[in-house]
Amino acid sequence: MTETHPSGPTPRVRREEVRRRLLAAAARVFAERGYEDSRVEDIAHAAGFTKGAVYSNFGSKQGLFGAILGEGSDGEHATVLGEVRDIDEPAAAVSVAARLVARRIVGDTERGRLGLELAARAAHDEQARDVVTPMRRAQRAAAARSVDEVVERTGAQPAVSPELAGLILHCLTNGLSMEHLADPEEVGVEAVEQALSAVLAALIDPPDQGSRPKDL
Repeated sequence: MTETHPSGPTPRVRREEVRRRLLAAAARVFAERGYEDSRVEDIAHAAGFTKGAVYSNFGSKQGLFGAILGEGSDGEHATVLGEVRDIDEPAAAVSVAARLVARRIVGDTERGRLGLELAARAAHDEQARDVVTPMRRAQRAAAARSVDEVVERTGAQPAVSPELAGLILHCLTNGLSMEHLADPEEVGVEAVEQALSAVLAALIDPPDQGSRPKDL
């Protein structure tokens, strides 16, 4: 019996699907081999494409690496905002946000390691720095927007501007991620949550507004 094949051109994969598959494959390959030993060809092959798909969608290996981290950060902010959206009390919003972020830091150590690796490369690699700088700015801006939204909805009187709060929180989460990687026994989920709760409460709902300079 003669085998028949469908006629006509092979359906083209949509760009969004190409990016999704490349990101998923890259996350696996980077996690298994680390940045240095991960080849663009292998990532593309794992996703079912040629390496041209990586360059056309992400520009470079560094760009793909940064996109993985950026996608994870966007998802985290969306999750936190979704959970606190209907909470009208500042302390309750702080508690929920701290718990969610702490669980992500402790539960997703792979992203923490990848982030540290890219940041370290950026110190001496201009291409990596070109990826890291806009990504970090976007992450700080997202944190600032999250703070601003919580403040608006709960009527809190923040200690600092949303932009400064975003910078502080961005640095705090990166630092806690690093400390957890270095010492998971001492810096576990409970310690991370307590640190986040203390700083968030001080930034969003400080106990004494009378002594705070108004221009902060």
